Amino acid sequence: MNQPIQQPSELLYFTDTGAGEPLVLLHGFMGSSAYWDEVVPELSRTYRCIVPDLRGHGRSPAPEGAYRIEQMAEDIIRLLDHLNLNKVTVLGHSMGGYVALVLAEQYADYLNAWGLVHSTGYEDSPEAREKRLQTVSKINSEGVAAFVDGFIEGLFAPDSVTELPQAVQKAREIGYHTPPQGACGAAMAMRERPDRRSVIASSILPVLLVAGENDHVVPAERLFTAEGEQITSVTIPGAGHMSMLEAPEELIAVINKFIR
Repeated sequence: MNQPIQQPSELLYFTDTGAGEPLVLLHGFMGSSAYWDEVVPELSRTYRCIVPDLRGHGRSPAPEGAYRIEQMAEDIIRLLDHLNLNKVTVLGHSMGGYVALVLAEQYADYLNAWGLVHSTGYEDSPEAREKRLQTVSKINSEGVAAFVDGFIEGLFAPDSVTELPQAVQKAREIGYHTPPQGACGAAMAMRERPDRRSVIASSILPVLLVAGENDHVVPAERLFTAEGEQITSVTIPGAGHMSMLEAPEELIAVINKFIR
């Protein structure tokens, strides 16, 4: 299946590309399935890549009100059930990693393996919780575009902002299309999530942890919180918080090595 498939409104929008072992890729806050555009063509040569727009983002439904990360995980389970998939590998970027943690905690029977890409098991600090409220306030008062313009560059390594302007602009354009109520609902979901570092430490499944050398949003020490035979920890040189756009070939190699 090489064309994006639009599903009925009660389900998430998603693309379904390639054949083989199912690989589910979850994007971060203010993103969409398009965050993975640079890696899916190559990965879909080996795997069946299922890439949804999470609740409140892209072309998926964006209900009013605060969301919960657990709801976003339930959305993914409904999608997998719709596709008759009961064993997948899930990799979550940033906010998508928080969803992957819930899947590993509550729906591990669906997983062959899972991982976090520029994400963390930590809960929000008090400062971060306050910043989520500021995010909601700014979006409500000034709109999504104004928030995105002050947000996106900080996701990239400083060198990437200078050297990869097209990647930064792509992320910016994706962010502009986030429904305001979706952005606010997801911000509140992240604010209220609990600490789930124990999910990483206790998982009996293979776990991939991918950090960016120059990620100032989630530095490696907030991601590499556990060690074990089942855990693969990798740092991508030069990358910030957006290796799928900053260093796609390196990320593809990391994913391929982990799954194989």
